[in-house]
Amino acid sequence: MDSSMFPFLSESAKAKLSLLPDLYAHWNAQINVVSRKDLDNLWERHILHSLALGQVLPLRAGLRVADIGTGGGFPGIPLAIAFPEVDWVLVDSVAKKIKVVQAIADALELSNVRAVWGRMEAVKGPFDLAVTRAVAPAGELKRWMKGNWSSKPSTALFALKGGDLSEELRGIRHRIHSLSQWLPGEFYETKVVVELPA
Repeated sequence: MDSSMFPFLSESAKAKLSLLPDLYAHWNAQINVVSRKDLDNLWERHILHSLALGQVLPLRAGLRVADIGTGGGFPGIPLAIAFPEVDWVLVDSVAKKIKVVQAIADALELSNVRAVWGRMEAVKGPFDLAVTRAVAPAGELKRWMKGNWSSKPSTALFALKGGDLSEELRGIRHRIHSLSQWLPGEFYETKVVVELPA
């Protein structure tokens, strides 16, 4: 991993991130949370993809961030490693995925991670920020977070997405950040972070 892409990573964070491929290989053999193809490309398609959010999130110590539909822990686990002073609540409706998320957080001693089994609409806030990876259209994501925001002025949802989003984002206030400005390679050319103010 080229550390210059992510200047916010400490040496401790880099060491923990380097453990993720083996941890996911171990858990994936028992509970399938990442496809075989993606497991072979874990750095590119999951870890670095998740860390790209660190370039745009207005993070500071003490904030509480929801990861909506975290699946196997992306983007939440890499971000929790990168930003240990922020509290991360990783939510998914599939129990076996949350089991893996908790196990990986425990193995890495991530005391700033809480894995929650359930639907985002049922999780109690307030949250200062939210992150997600293509789990639902923007309008739906905004609905799930309604009434769950803190009173801080910079509350927003940051969604990793790709492809043509013009129809999905029509009539919704948003800002787009292209991932290719931080991450080289074909995989990231059409990938973006969509910032949706609360």
